[in-house]
Amino acid sequence: MEVELLDGPGAAAAEDAILAVYAEAFAEPPYLKTAADVAANRRRFRSQVRKPTFRAALATTTAGGEPVAMAYGYPLSPATGWWARLITPVPEELSRETGSRTFGLIELAVRATWRRQGVARRLHDALLDGPEERVLLNARPDAAPAQAAYRSWGYRIVGRAHPWDGAALHDVMLKELHPHPTTTTRT
Repeated sequence: MEVELLDGPGAAAAEDAILAVYAEAFAEPPYLKTAADVAANRRRFRSQVRKPTFRAALATTTAGGEPVAMAYGYPLSPATGWWARLITPVPEELSRETGSRTFGLIELAVRATWRRQGVARRLHDALLDGPEERVLLNARPDAAPAQAAYRSWGYRIVGRAHPWDGAALHDVMLKELHPHPTTTTRT
């Protein structure tokens, strides 16, 4: 298996492979994404890849280049609406964004035959090898395998949200990547 890191234009060129993984992985329970849901995700993806800070990781088979898994996202801007979707408020310091503080992990998916082989973790870690202090994601509470993986990787739940209109309730999960250095004062 090979993992390729992609910027926005690179991800746009790999759109069919990325969305094939999305369509297969999220057709399963509890997601049950339909063809209309996949088409809506394609429209969002085409907008997201135009962000100058967009990053993606695509895993493919070594022989044949068949798509195995994908992950993508971008650093959250100071004007992000991500925190506003929480159903309970969080402290202002937690929700403060700078454009480089928090990486928003939008999607992470692995095709069924490649699960439980460390592929998701490998993509996750490759994608998040950047300057951000932390990573934020939304995960359905009823997606037990994803929840277990995220918790084992050091994520903690900081709230719950409906990430978009009509969305199921999701756990908003945060993981520290490169903690902000603490300031010490000498007396």
